[in-house]
Amino acid sequence: MAYGAMLRGAFGSLPGLAQTLAKATPLLLVALGIIIAFRAKVTNIGGEGQLIAGAMAATAFALALPTWPGWLLLPLTALVGALAGGLWALVPGLLKARLAVNEILTTVMMNAIAVQLMNFLLRGPMLDPAQVAAGTNIPQSAALPEQVWLARLIPRTLLHAGFFLAVALAALVAVLLWRTTLGYRIRAVGLSPAASRYAGIPVERVTALAMVLSGAFCGLAGAVEVMGIHHRVVEGITGNYGFNGIVAALFGGLHPLGAIPASVLFGALLVGADQMQRSVQVPAALITMLNGLVVLMVVSSALWRQRRAARRQSAVAAPSPAPAASAEPLPPT
Repeated sequence: MAYGAMLRGAFGSLPGLAQTLAKATPLLLVALGIIIAFRAKVTNIGGEGQLIAGAMAATAFALALPTWPGWLLLPLTALVGALAGGLWALVPGLLKARLAVNEILTTVMMNAIAVQLMNFLLRGPMLDPAQVAAGTNIPQSAALPEQVWLARLIPRTLLHAGFFLAVALAALVAVLLWRTTLGYRIRAVGLSPAASRYAGIPVERVTALAMVLSGAFCGLAGAVEVMGIHHRVVEGITGNYGFNGIVAALFGGLHPLGAIPASVLFGALLVGADQMQRSVQVPAALITMLNGLVVLMVVSSALWRQRRAARRQSAVAAPSPAPAASAEPLPPT
C-alpha cells in the first residue's frame, strides 16, 4: 500500500509526473558534476555548497541588471551560477592537486561556509526589501526579474525548460568523457595517476580542472533551481540535492546517460514520499534510509568486483609450480 501510494504520487497524474521531472533536474545536473569528479578519482562531497554559491551568484547578478533583455540576461545568469560553483570548488581542487589535502574534508568544510554565508546574506545585504517593509524579515532574496524565469513546459506545474537543458548536458558530458582528449585524461588520471604522470599527463592540473567542472555543474543546478522553481533564493534551497545527486550518480554507474533514469527515479522517490506520508502515514524519512541503502549496495558491489578482479590477476600472475622431482632411482649406466 505504501509503495502504491508512492508510485501514484510520482507518476499517477500529470502534475505528479511534472513534479518528478522538476525534482530530477537539479539531481541530474549535480550528478553530472559528481561523475566528472569521481571519474578523475576526486571525491566531491561539496555539491551542497557549490549549489548554494551558484544560486546566490546567479540571483545577485540578475538583481543587479534587471533592465537587461531576457535573451541576454537569462544565459548570462546561468553562466554566472556555473562560474560561481566552479570557483567554489577551485579551493578544494587546488588543495587536493598541489598539497594532497583530503578533498572530502575540504568540500564538507566549504559546504558549512556556504550555508553560513547564505544565512548572513539573506538576513542582511540580500534580504528582500518587501520583507523589511512588512517587518516579517523572512530570510529570502527579492524576486528575480521575470525575463530570467525559465519557461514552464506544462502550465500550472513546476516542470520547466531546465529539464531539457540537463538532459542535453548529460549527452555533452558523455561526449566529453569518451570522445575528447580532456575526457581521456580525466579517466586516465582516475584509473592510475602514476601511469598518467609517466605518460606526460599533467595530473595536478587535470585533478583541479575536474573539480572545477564538477563544481560548475553543481552551481548551474543552483542557478536553474532559482530561475525555474523559486525565482529567488530561500533558505533550504538545496533540498539535499548536493547529497542526493551523489546517490543518483552512483546508481547510474557513474555514466552521464545512466544518470538520467537514476535522477528521474530519485526524483520520483522524493515526490512519492510526500504522497506516501499523506496517504498511509509512512514517514517520508524512509526515503533517506532507502538512499543510504542504495549507496551501500552500489559501493559494496563495486568493491566486490574489484576484489574479484584482483584475485583473478593474482592467479594469472602467480608462477606455475615446478614439476616434482622423480623419486625413482636412475638406471645404471
